[in-house]
Formats: sequence, C-alpha cells, structure tokens
Amino acid sequence: MTKNLLVELLIEELPPKSLKQLGNSFAELFATNLKAQDLLATDAQVTAYASPRRLAVHITNVAAQASDRAVTQKLMPVAVGLDAQGLATAPLLKKLAGLGADASAVPRLKRAMEGKTETLFWDNTIKGTSLAAGLQKAFQEAIGQLPIPKVMTYQLEDGWQSVDFVRPAHALIALHGADVISVNILGLQSGRETQGHRFEATMQPIVIKEADSYAQQLAAEGAVIASFAERQDEIVRQMTAAAQHENLTPIEDAALLDEVTALVEHPNVLVGTFDPVFLQVPQECLILTMKTNQKYFPLLDAQGKLANKFLLVANIKPADPSLIIAGNERVVHSRLADAQFFFDQDRKRTLESRIPELNKVVYHNKLGTQGWRMHYVRIIATEIGAQLGGDTLRDQVFEAATLAKVDLLTDMVGEFPELQGIMGRYYAQHEGLSDDIAFAIEDHYKPRFAGDTLPRNQAGVCVALADKLETLVNMFGIGEIPTGDKDPFALRRHALGVIRILIEKDLPLQLNQLIDLVKNEIYGPLELSASAPDLHDLQVFIYDRLAGNLREQGYTPQEVDAVLSLNPQQLSDIPNRLAAVRAFTKLPEAVSLAAVNKRVGNILKKTEGDISIEVDASLLQEPAEQALHQALTSLSSKTKEAFDAGDYTTSLQILAALKSPVDTFFDHIMVNVEDKSLRNNRLALLKQLHQIMNQIADLSKLAT
Repeated sequence: MTKNLLVELLIEELPPKSLKQLGNSFAELFATNLKAQDLLATDAQVTAYASPRRLAVHITNVAAQASDRAVTQKLMPVAVGLDAQGLATAPLLKKLAGLGADASAVPRLKRAMEGKTETLFWDNTIKGTSLAAGLQKAFQEAIGQLPIPKVMTYQLEDGWQSVDFVRPAHALIALHGADVISVNILGLQSGRETQGHRFEATMQPIVIKEADSYAQQLAAEGAVIASFAERQDEIVRQMTAAAQHENLTPIEDAALLDEVTALVEHPNVLVGTFDPVFLQVPQECLILTMKTNQKYFPLLDAQGKLANKFLLVANIKPADPSLIIAGNERVVHSRLADAQFFFDQDRKRTLESRIPELNKVVYHNKLGTQGWRMHYVRIIATEIGAQLGGDTLRDQVFEAATLAKVDLLTDMVGEFPELQGIMGRYYAQHEGLSDDIAFAIEDHYKPRFAGDTLPRNQAGVCVALADKLETLVNMFGIGEIPTGDKDPFALRRHALGVIRILIEKDLPLQLNQLIDLVKNEIYGPLELSASAPDLHDLQVFIYDRLAGNLREQGYTPQEVDAVLSLNPQQLSDIPNRLAAVRAFTKLPEAVSLAAVNKRVGNILKKTEGDISIEVDASLLQEPAEQALHQALTSLSSKTKEAFDAGDYTTSLQILAALKSPVDTFFDHIMVNVEDKSLRNNRLALLKQLHQIMNQIADLSKLAT
C-alpha cells in the first residue's frame, strides 16, 4: 500500500543565495535515493519546499515496504565450490554464509556455463527495504551530497557530539500519510512538529497532521509560504501591483528576486522613497547600492529613468507598515549619501591625473602592474585602430586606451567594482571628452557576459579587442589555462568576446595576425624574446569556444566541423561559410561529393612524399581522366571568382557539376598504377580536385 510522504528539516536561517539550489537538490536527491530502493511508484510526484528556515519534500505514492526481488547470484566456478564428491568446499560455504544461507542451499544451486567455465549460481529472494530504513539511508545520502557552499560544525544538545551541516538543524519531520516514520539524522529524532513564522504564526509549534496537510497548515497556522516558487510568484504579484499603482516599473533582476525570496517566509511588498536630490548621481550607482546593500527593487519610469521610489520586501505584515518604510528610508538615505559623496570626490580629480597611479596597482604577480599592462593594450589597440580606420581612429583609440582603466582608482569603483568602465564614461563626459572616447572607456569591457551588447563605436571595438587579446596571450603565456570548471581569469569569456566582436562587427582582421601582433609587442624586445610562448594552444582554445558558440546557435556539429577544420582566420567569414555549407547539403549531389572528397583525402594521405598540383595533360590517356581534368579546368575559374567575391554559396554549388565526371573517373580509373609518371599525374589531378572542393569547408566532414 502506498501513501504520500513528507520530510522536513527545520534549520537556522539558510544562505539566501544558495537556498533555491539547496531546496531543489534536497528534493531531487531524496527522491532519487528512494526510487533506487524501489520505494516509489512509477507515477510518484515530487514537490520541493524551501524557505529561509526549512528544507522539505513531498512525494506521492511511496510504499511502506519495497517489494521482494528475485535475483540470480553468481557464486564461483564449480571446480572451486565443489570437491570431487560433489560436496561443498569451505569457500562455497563461506560465500553462502555471507548471503544468509547455509549448506542446505547447496542442492538447490544451479550450474551454467559462463564462457568456457562451468559456474555455480543461486536463485535468491532479497527482501524489500522498509520505508524506515530507506528514509534513513536517503537522509544520510541526500545530506552528504547537498551542494553546501560552506559547512558548519556545531554541537548537539548533549554537549559532547558535533555534526557538520550547512546550518544547525532543530527539528525533523518524517510522515508517511499520518504516520511518523522513525528516523534519526543530525542528532534529531523524527516527529511531526515544526515551527512557523517567528512573529506571524498563530501557534507554536505547528503539529503537522499528515503529509498532505503540510503546506496548508504552514500557511494557515504558521504564516509561511513553504514553496519557493509560490512565494516568488506572490512577491512578483505584489511588486507588479505596487509598481502599477505608482505608474512605474520594477527593475528586472532574477538573481535578486531569488535572493529576496530566500530571505522571507511571509512576503509583504512596500513602497519607499528617497530624496530626489540623489538622482543627480548616475543611476547605475544608485541602482547598484539599493540592490546590493539593501536588496531593494528600484523603480523606473516609462523612459527607463530611475525614479526616487523603490520596492522593499518585508517579512512581516503589520497593520501599520509606516515604521518599516521609514526605517528603510533612513537606511537608504545613508547609502545614497555615500554614493553621492564618492561621486563628488571622484570628480575633483581628472582621469588623466590618476594615470601614474596605475603603476602601483598589481595586475598579476608574474606580469606586473596595470600601468605596464595598459601600455601594451594601448599599443595593440592603436595598431588595430590604424588598420580599421587610419590615423583618425588611431588617435581616438590612443586616448581611450590611455584612460580605459583609470576609473579603477576612483572611490566609486573601489566601493562597487561592478561599475568599472561605467564610471569612467561618466567622469570622461564630466571632463568634456567626446562621447566617442567616453563610450569606448565604458564599452571596452563588453561583452561582459553571454548575450551582452558589443562596443558601440570603433574606438571601443579596438580597445576591447586589445584588452581581451592581451589577457589571453599573457595568461596562456604564463600557463594560466582554464581547466575543468576553473577559470579564475574568465578566459573563456574573453575568448568568446573576441569571437563575437570579430564576427558580429564583421571585421576584416585575421585571428592569427592579431595574436602575433600581441605576442610581438609584448615579447618582441630582445630581453623577452627567449621567453615568448607557443600560442598554438590559444588558437585551439578560441576555436573550441567558437565551435560551442556556433552549435548553440543551431548549426549542426558536422557543419561546424566542416568549416572550422580549415581554421579560417577571418572569423567574420564564418557565418557566410556556414550558410554556404548548409545550402550545399541540400543539393542532390551533396552526399556523393562529400563521400568522394573523403575518399580523395584518404588516398592523398596514404601517398608518400609531396604531390604536385601540376597536371601534365599529355599523360591523361583515358577519357574519364581527361573529362575530369577538363571539368576542373572549366570550373576552377568560376569557383575562384565566386570565392573572391565572397559568394561562398555559389562557389560551392558550382561543384555539383563535378559529380558525373568524378563518378566516371573512379568507375574507370585506377590511381595507383605501376607507371610512376602516370600515377603521380593522377594524384596531381586528385589534389586539384581536393583543393577546389575544400576552399570553403572540408566537405569530407559532411560524409556519413
């Protein structure tokens, strides 16, 4: 007979940034473990609960006892288990004893061949696990595998024993229907009592009647919305209503919403205000201090400008919330006054006056200071600027790169590192610098994350490329290469940033030349040339990031592999190459030509020595090889013309005309003949074929 199960751990306040993951993991681990013990029905439904003070899970259709299982157990070879008289040997008796049997089981043993060895087997019935034993095991394993950010060690009430857990646990519930299942974990004996809201509960403790009444009783008697998702929905509902009443919109921040949901059990959204004078401070500063320090949701007007109002989520619902609002307004006033002070103080000095101080800021203990670093970033950026826009862009880039990191030395960025670049833009505009320079200072960090925007102007593009490439080259140069999930210098993000800028800005720059530019500028001096790193691994790293990014965009692994196998250095060409490959695969001749390309590649690989690409027409004796040579001669100029014009789709589609002469060639011509001159001439013909087919992509990668 099955009943619904409820388990809960009542804990001191859990880490809010981890609560959502802890709640989901606890439920998943618990259910997975019970399922592995055959205690769950196939249609069992799992519901996770997580609040600041509890982790719980409700599971439907849980058995009180798992079904017995018939198993056939392999024992040992007959020659080892039985003596010459067919009696059990000591090893067999020991094995049976370990399985809970004795010598009386010997006559019931079965013999069967396993390979060439006759082996003894025993048909046994394993008794199903009881729910109490299953819960004990599930608790232990779930607690041991929780993704706990930092474990606490605390003493139990006896004063002698100590346990390790995310926070001290105070009560344990294990209900199967209305029945308490005896479990002991973290020094707690299971029961049916829990605690509601510290201040809003109508009674303490709350006695849970049965598994299915848990959420309803907590809400009615304990003033607690146990479900993380339901509590978050309630917060969003209240915020939306409050913001609409003010004709404003709350700022969207999923991480902040998760954190606030993890801080309250009985959410109550209230509207607070602050002095409009603070709106003279850049809104990014005000928004960040309200979100980071106070967990408020700033409100924006229809134009996306910050209003002098915010939403706060309280954990209590007094009849008169004015004291809560007033208290929060006093606190936010102090926070915003600090931001205003930093802003005013920072503007008393120019960005240029701070430049020498970059020489005191360590970039990396193996690489020197930020001043040293920005010297090279400026050289690299201005060279890129000269290539893309001549002297005018070069001069803009020089100024932007010189000032790009200076805001790291300001009080505002010291307090809020997330504002680096943003504050540089504001201070540059305050000093009267052009928007081109100001936006380049802000944008050289872009893209900061997946889906972020790219630099707005060419100066920002140049400095962003230089900044990211310098980081990649130097970090690979000193061996700081990402491994597994460890990437302390965000090199994967930097690589993806380079990729996106080159492709989405359609820049006519070669990746290998950019890497060489950075390497030569940094390691070019004679005293450093001996330590210049081999950056082959860096190119591989960037192409790996590119391949993953392209697959996420919907290209097939075969399409991506076909294009990237050629290591195209102008990344802005890659979307056109992929589009051409996709169009090619739709041709009726595509499958055959891809297979031929693979066959030709294999022939050429197996040939020793260099193969000439020059074909001697006088040695073309057979009509089939003459026809292929004629087709290649006729089509090569057409494909090259389309290729040079960037019309990769047409260039590949022209190849469809090769199917017939290629098929005829392989039907009638033997390449590896005895005559060396004839053989080499046919190999040269195949090399021509291979080259003309693989200008845009390695078509052999499309072969199935």
